[in-house]
Amino acid sequence: MKQRSHECGARGLCSRRHWFQSSAFGLGSVAAAMLLGEDGLWAQDDDGRLKKPLLETPVYDLLPKQPPRPARAKAMISMFMMGGPSQMDLFDPKPELVKRHGQQFTGDISFDNAAQASRQIMGPQWEFQPRGKCGMEISSLLPHLAEIADEITLIRSMHSAVNNHFPGFFAMNTGGILGGRATLGSWLTYALGSESQDLPAYVALTHPAGLPICGGDSWTNGGLPSLYQGTVVRPTEPRMFNLNPPPHLRGSAQAQQLEFLSELNRQHAERFPGNHDLTARMASYQLAARMQLSAGEAFDISSETAETLEMYGVNNDTTRDYGTRCLIARRLVERGVRFVQIFNNGQSWDHHSAIATELPNRCREIDQPAAALVKDLKQRGLLDSTLVHWGGEMGRLPTIQVPVGDTELKHVGRDHNTYGFSMWVAGAGIKSGYVHGATDDFSHYAVQDIVTHHDWLTTVLDRFGLDAQALKFEVGGQKLAMVENPSAKVISGILG
Repeated sequence: MKQRSHECGARGLCSRRHWFQSSAFGLGSVAAAMLLGEDGLWAQDDDGRLKKPLLETPVYDLLPKQPPRPARAKAMISMFMMGGPSQMDLFDPKPELVKRHGQQFTGDISFDNAAQASRQIMGPQWEFQPRGKCGMEISSLLPHLAEIADEITLIRSMHSAVNNHFPGFFAMNTGGILGGRATLGSWLTYALGSESQDLPAYVALTHPAGLPICGGDSWTNGGLPSLYQGTVVRPTEPRMFNLNPPPHLRGSAQAQQLEFLSELNRQHAERFPGNHDLTARMASYQLAARMQLSAGEAFDISSETAETLEMYGVNNDTTRDYGTRCLIARRLVERGVRFVQIFNNGQSWDHHSAIATELPNRCREIDQPAAALVKDLKQRGLLDSTLVHWGGEMGRLPTIQVPVGDTELKHVGRDHNTYGFSMWVAGAGIKSGYVHGATDDFSHYAVQDIVTHHDWLTTVLDRFGLDAQALKFEVGGQKLAMVENPSAKVISGILG
C-alpha cells in the first residue's frame, strides 16, 4: 500500500512517469501513435478528421428519428411495375410514331433481344387525349389515372441505360446494378425508423400469382443490419402465418412464456454483443408479439365503407387483388408504417409479344386502384406527407419485336428501352398537374431534363429530409451508400 502511495501519490493518482511505465500502451506505443497521426496513416473520416474509436456498441432500432433537415414526406408507397410499361402507349404521345407507323427506323437503336429485333416502327395503338385542367396527355388505356392528372407529376425523361430487368430493378431501388445492396425501404427505415412500433416499418405486398422476378433481393437490407429488411405480407389470407396463438396459450400463459423467452434472449445477446442478426431476430420476436394486437386490424379491410371499397375496385374480379393491396397500403401508412412497396408477379409488364392484348390487361388490373389510392390519401389529408410512386425499371422501344414465325400485328411486342421512359409521382410536395422532361420524336432517348436513377433516389431521400451524399453506413471498414454518384442531384423541377 505504501509502495502504491509512493508511486501514485497520496490520493492514489498515478504520475505521468508511472503511467508511461505501467500502462499497457507504453511509451513506445504512444510515440508510434503520434508518428502515425503525423504521417496521416490513421483511419480518417471523409472530411479528413481522424476517426474516433467506438467506445460503445452501436444500437440499431426502429424508433422514430428526426431527419437532419426539414422533410415533406413521412411515408412512401411505391407501386412497382416490374417488366417495363410501354411509355409511348401510355404516357408519351408521339405524332411522328403515328405518322411513320410501318416504316423503317433509321436512327441508333439498342436491342436487348437481337434474334427477334426489327426496325419496323410501331405507333401507339391507343389514342391520347388531354386530361384534367392541366391538359396532361394520357392514353385511353388509363381512364382512371386521367381523373387524377391534376394531382400528379408525370416524368417522361427517365434514363438508366441499364438494359435488363434485374440490373434495371436494382438501379431504381438500390442505386446499383448488382443484387445484394440495401433497398430504398431499408435505407429509409435505417435513417428514420418508424412511427409505428406495432407494425413492420417496411412492408412488401406481393402478387397472388408469385413473387417479383428478383425475389428476396427486392426487399433486402443488403449490408445494413437485418432489422431493416422488408417484411413480406402474403397477398391472401392469412396475410401473416401464425399471427395468433393457439387457444391454450392465450392470455397469461403466453405472457409468461414471452417474458421467459425475452430473458433468455437478453442473456444470449449479452454473450454476443454487436451481433446485428441476433439483435434483429430478437426485435422481430418482440414485434410479432405486438402485432397480434395490431396487424390483424391493419390488414382487415372489412371496416372500410362501401364507397371506399367501390372506389378501389375491391368488388370487381379484375381489380380486386390490386385494389385490396392498395387499400392495405393506405391503411399501413395511416398507422405509421414508413415504406410500402406493391409488386406484380414475375415481370408481367414485359411485353415482348402480344402487347395489343397484354398491355390492356395489365392496365385494367391496376388503373382504378392506383388512382383510388391517390384520391383516398388526399381526402384523408395524407397525400401531403406520403410520397406515391408508379413506374417500372424501364420502358419499351418504338419498333416492333417479331415473335419467331409470327408477324401479325396483334402478336408482336416491343423490346426493352432504358434510355427514355416514363413514370409518375404524387404527394409530399411534388408538383401537381405537371409534366417533366421529354424524349425525342420516337420516345427512344430522353433529351430534355433527363432524370437518372441516381437523381430519382436522391430526390426521394430529399423528400424525407435526408442528404443522399451524407447517408452512409459503415460495415467491415467499408462505407455503404445508396447513391454513390457524386453528380446525382435533386430533381428540383418537380418540387412544388
